[in-house]
Amino acid sequence: MAEPPLRVEPGEKPRPRPPGGGVSRPAASGFGGRLLRLGVLLGLWCVIIGGLVLGYFALTLPDTSQLTTAERRPSITILADDGSLIGNFGDLFGQPVTLKQMSPNLPKAVIATEDRRFYSHFGVDPVGLVRALVSDVRAGHVVQGGSTITQQLAKNLFLTPDRSLGRKVREALLALWLEHRFTKDQILEVYLNRVYLGGGAFGVDAAAHRYFGKSAGKLNLFECAVIAGLLKAPSRFSPANDRERAIGRADQVLANMVEAGYISDADQAVAKREGATLAVAGHPGERYFADWIADQIHDYAGANDRDLTVRTTLDPRMQAAAESAIGSILARYGARDDVSQGALVALGTDGAVRAMVGGRDYAQSQFNRATQAQRQPGSSFKPFVYLAALEAGLRPSDRFVDGPIRIGNWQPHNYGNKYLGEMSVADAFAQSINTIAVQVAQRAGIPRVVAVASRLGIASDLANDASIALGTNEVNLLELVSAYAPFANGGNGVLAYGISDIRDSDGHVVYRRAGSGPGPVVPSEVLGMMDDMMSGVITRGTGKSAAFGRPAAGKTGTTQDYRDAWFIGFTPDLIAGVWFGNDDNSPMNKVTGGSLPATAWRNFMIAATHGTPARALPTAPIAVQPVQPVAGNPLDQLFGWLSGPSARAAPPPGFPDPGGRYPGPPPSN
Repeated sequence: MAEPPLRVEPGEKPRPRPPGGGVSRPAASGFGGRLLRLGVLLGLWCVIIGGLVLGYFALTLPDTSQLTTAERRPSITILADDGSLIGNFGDLFGQPVTLKQMSPNLPKAVIATEDRRFYSHFGVDPVGLVRALVSDVRAGHVVQGGSTITQQLAKNLFLTPDRSLGRKVREALLALWLEHRFTKDQILEVYLNRVYLGGGAFGVDAAAHRYFGKSAGKLNLFECAVIAGLLKAPSRFSPANDRERAIGRADQVLANMVEAGYISDADQAVAKREGATLAVAGHPGERYFADWIADQIHDYAGANDRDLTVRTTLDPRMQAAAESAIGSILARYGARDDVSQGALVALGTDGAVRAMVGGRDYAQSQFNRATQAQRQPGSSFKPFVYLAALEAGLRPSDRFVDGPIRIGNWQPHNYGNKYLGEMSVADAFAQSINTIAVQVAQRAGIPRVVAVASRLGIASDLANDASIALGTNEVNLLELVSAYAPFANGGNGVLAYGISDIRDSDGHVVYRRAGSGPGPVVPSEVLGMMDDMMSGVITRGTGKSAAFGRPAAGKTGTTQDYRDAWFIGFTPDLIAGVWFGNDDNSPMNKVTGGSLPATAWRNFMIAATHGTPARALPTAPIAVQPVQPVAGNPLDQLFGWLSGPSARAAPPPGFPDPGGRYPGPPPSN
């Protein structure tokens, strides 16, 4: 068929036909079609590849059949003597509770803070993801997470906490599965019963008992806000670690609840007033004691392959008094006197640990200065020196001269480098006269002193030299207090202990303490002399600041350059010891055992013995001769045996003569 002729208007050049004939179309139309086809093809490939990826992740999802099974480490629950909670080690799970059994404010606080759209999304919240992304971009770093409660539950139950794309994809898939398999209330209930809330506590009921000593159904609004606030960072916002930080975080949760419409402004104001009096179960200082107990459990109960409950000897009332005694002294005088740490141990007369403070702040330092710190006891070691001498025949009324002495190249000095001349053994002990303590040690014999100290309970190594009289060998506070116990209980040695019994989760007794200590370690004929001399420390000696209106006895101790200050004392019912110093062994500002330690000891004993009857010390006091001023000139006062008719005929054998010469060691007794 012939092609029709081209029609050309006047003045117009004819246009050539497109190749192959037909009508010409715009070139752009062909490009657009190809682009559309390419887009469709790429989309199909994306769907295919995406489906394969999702299929891979779906096939590699973890096993979800163990949804209701809780895997955890065996737990150790440590209780005080009255059954109150001290601490948990391992993983603690409370009783599973339904939403109706919880305080109604608890799930509201969690939803308002963690996932406000929980009841409207399908497991993954696109709105929340966009909001979190915008906030993170504006801040320049991650400030909000886009995970829903359902996603968090999926991660907690089935996945590891690693940050990876694969984990996020599996998390989203599992969240969709959970939303399909369970109702919203069931998901929230499982989440609240399984989430980790610090301190070894899994679930809101365990956390309620751990931090507030009550069930999740009895929490008030502010306590609910505290627990909800833990979800962001359990250790950081734990009320047991940092009360003020926990309160600040709870205030944020309350603001979230107001914004979400769960509570009113008036409710928030009431809750904040509750926060001002927030009471956390137990005392933070109890953790020193709990750690000490936990270190011993393997020795009593074997391998840690089961849940255990340990009932201890700790008295919460005394513990509170001990923490207050140490804390108040450090708060008031610490900066002034350059003292940063303190410790206190209190024992019953059978050796049961009733209170233990291992340092100023457990959250800042877990080092237990009551059981782990080895420090020089100074003059608080002298009771063992004098006991050894009494056993060797010395008597409190015997007299020695306080004057300069030298043993080889060593010359001991008194506090302030002052000398008082002649005095009785009892007064030398009360005034903590170093020169006479050294003479008494020499009279008893250094090996006897070492043996006596070891017999009463000093387990640390003791050097066999004359400086032992001044407490130059290092000991820890617990063993020193334990070694004073025989003076309080009639002469019987004790082994300090803190565990009464251990039971497993079925209530079976794994261990129960039975038996007693080493038996008599102080002869009855010298016990009364020692108790009378030690009571003189408080009534007329260096420990006057420890007096609190009851029969009591003890000894002060201060080491060289004021690096350590001690007071160890007792009544017929309780033995307690206090130490102050610095971890770096730096000097304090002239803190002696008769100042801050004696004051802290007195404050503790007043509170600890409140409501109990006062009793006399276990043996009758022995009359001692008080210090009598020596007449004559200053030299006569210094060397009492030169004072005319009142002078003693001669110094004891082996001790300095009036010229200060040392003729040699005394005979061994």
